[in-house]
Amino acid sequence: MHITLSGRDDAAATTLVLSAGLGGLGSFWLPQLDALRARYRVVSYDQRGTGRSADSLPAGYSMQQMADELIAALDAQGIDKFVLVGHALGGLIGLQLALDHPQRLLGLVVVNGWLQLDAHTRRCFRVRQDLLLNSGVEAFVRAQPLFLYPADWLSRHQARIEAEDSLHIAHFQGTDNLLKRLQALMACDFSASAAQIALPVLLLCSRDDLLVPWTCSERLQAALPDATLQLMDWGGHAMSVTDSPTFNRLLLNWLETTPFSMPHRHPTPVTG
Repeated sequence: MHITLSGRDDAAATTLVLSAGLGGLGSFWLPQLDALRARYRVVSYDQRGTGRSADSLPAGYSMQQMADELIAALDAQGIDKFVLVGHALGGLIGLQLALDHPQRLLGLVVVNGWLQLDAHTRRCFRVRQDLLLNSGVEAFVRAQPLFLYPADWLSRHQARIEAEDSLHIAHFQGTDNLLKRLQALMACDFSASAAQIALPVLLLCSRDDLLVPWTCSERLQAALPDATLQLMDWGGHAMSVTDSPTFNRLLLNWLETTPFSMPHRHPTPVTG
């Protein structure tokens, strides 16, 4: 698995592991890197079967395997304890890590995540799957920004989006891999196990997310013993890209005020 290490390298620095969504690429987090590197040791990675971690995924690929693969990759780098920051699928990897490898996680940030798949999100995923299978990779890639970004932002950034479309088409992870990752994502259900996750969790979401309703984060907060919810009013599903200054401020504030050395804190009320 391709891993990139950056930022501080002293022993006192907390390690942040950044995990992307369905696209799987560490480059998703570029708008956050400058803000994080000055204060933290930062790990980003291309998930198995994507980008520079090219591979053919096995049948029955699961969220448990994604979590175990990340732990193995971090072991190879000598990284023990860390805070995971995950977007959508990446956040679900974090929830799985908190269940399967709780001794490794200091804290967890879940961006636009969920307890169990919402009916609306399922419909969106089925539409995207149908586009891929019936209309091809180009149609799938060109539709993707509609689920990620607000319409007004898309209108202002068409040249950028078209350039990214061409890049994503050229480096597409493959239909088989994407469908296996999508099925693993859709199968996730933490409703019976979330209460076991006692570490501090930040839930970040946007009210105008077209793909994952912000109420999914609200339900996830209610199920977790120690979760803080922060709502952004605008930014869409990829608000870490569209409004990175606000996103970075909320993320850094939580990282800097959360006592990760403590095994458990009392639940924090909804803010923001």
